[in-house]
Amino acid sequence: MSPPASSMLTGDMLRRSAERFPDKAAIVRDDVRLTYAELDAAANRFANALVATGLPKGAKVAIVSRNLPEYGVVFFGAARSGLVLVNVSILYAPDELEFVLGKSDTEVLVYDAMLAEKVAAVQPACRRIRHYVALGSSDGVAGAVRFEDFVAGHPASAPAVALDERDPFCMTYTGGTTGRPKGVLVNHRARAVTAHTVALEEALDERDVVAIVTPLFHVAALNIMFQPAVLVGATCTFITPWSPEKFMDTAARDRVTAAFMVPTQANMLVSHPQFDAAKLATWRKLSFAGAPMPDWVQMELRARLPQLALTQIYGQSEMGVLTSLREWYLPAKLGSVGRQAYNVDVALFATDGRRVGPGELGEIGSRGDNLMMEYYDEPEQTAAFFKLGDGWGLTGDVGVMDAQGFVTLVDRAKDMLISGGENVYPKEIEDVLYQLPEVSEVAVFGVPDEKWGEVPAAYIATKPGALLDEAAVVRHCTAHLAEFKRPRVVKFVSEFPKTPIGKIQKNVLKEPYWVGHRKKI
Repeated sequence: MSPPASSMLTGDMLRRSAERFPDKAAIVRDDVRLTYAELDAAANRFANALVATGLPKGAKVAIVSRNLPEYGVVFFGAARSGLVLVNVSILYAPDELEFVLGKSDTEVLVYDAMLAEKVAAVQPACRRIRHYVALGSSDGVAGAVRFEDFVAGHPASAPAVALDERDPFCMTYTGGTTGRPKGVLVNHRARAVTAHTVALEEALDERDVVAIVTPLFHVAALNIMFQPAVLVGATCTFITPWSPEKFMDTAARDRVTAAFMVPTQANMLVSHPQFDAAKLATWRKLSFAGAPMPDWVQMELRARLPQLALTQIYGQSEMGVLTSLREWYLPAKLGSVGRQAYNVDVALFATDGRRVGPGELGEIGSRGDNLMMEYYDEPEQTAAFFKLGDGWGLTGDVGVMDAQGFVTLVDRAKDMLISGGENVYPKEIEDVLYQLPEVSEVAVFGVPDEKWGEVPAAYIATKPGALLDEAAVVRHCTAHLAEFKRPRVVKFVSEFPKTPIGKIQKNVLKEPYWVGHRKKI
């Protein structure tokens, strides 16, 4: 059945680009090259193979894999089959993998053969899974078949599946910085809105060669770079594993023009002793999100790569892209995450649900087709997300909007600490610490205190070769912060525990301090 012309189905994004650019490279990884026509045909074969399993629309097919070309095949094939694609982190420990596969009701698992041992470990507990499909050797997992064998003999034409843009399409699991991860279930239209938003805000087009350098199991790579790139007919080069050296070499080889990075990656790149601007001569577009980008990293990139346009985006798995800060607003709006992006609605709300005005603190919310359907099988958390009613969802982030509509993040609502009755936002302290030229990364969080309830602690990583001591940190904070905001604990670290998307896991840093204390980590 052909979809209506106005539909925003994910599979149609690939079909249309394959019709426009059949012989153009869609995905490149090292010496592997898939054209748009080849990707389109391969996606159809996988879709038909899924349909042939007899599973109904809405059944779950999960993928746990590195950034391999087959990831793109599975993504678009699942979209055409009517099954829901569950994107699973390759970094999960076996118990986390078992939890997500069980919680998501997965019935087909596509896995990277490199992860066979981990998959085999959870297999006895995952009784609902009927089909194991290996990317590579099927050895080590009982009953598994190779991907090539799973799709063999199935037609390269699209399956006859009735689909609607409001049908559930895919699910990603939140980073799990606190507690168990939640499955964010979205429909085709939601991800199509995000794809169109990104294409416009990041000025992507068919001339681009887009480097995919973050994991495809996360929305940042999958829906905020890969899907928009296919929408416009660009070429995607998959870089895995990430390293500054590999990025520079690949950028030179493939003539990369665009990339999305998390701030940690941009920091690593500009700090690398063998940074080579000549290898990055074709690179013209960088978008970033996922964590606060230190101002010094942005300014260093602009100085070293004057042809590179920086676009900061802000969003989350549940809502896609919400705001955008384009290059031409720098440096005047440095520190802001921009204003509401094309195709979305953004507003700030007080705790009583009142919409706040310019200059007032509020929780950031959004309303529109970009929002998720639900947290899968989590009705209470879904209700909390939509508690404002009228279609608004809440991000959990506190911010302030200026008169021109530019939003500045203050902090995660849950990260705020109360010291002696005063609200303290760690990000405000972090911004002050980033003013020190020696600081590379910093994390501020609350630790228990008998007198004040809790006080700020600052963990700091310095730039290579930089010298910084606690006394200098204290002097700087004394000059720039009220006394109750000054860190009472200062610790220097060589690295931070991070999520796959590069967010510092403050809960891991907090935990030793809160053992025996009544506070949710």
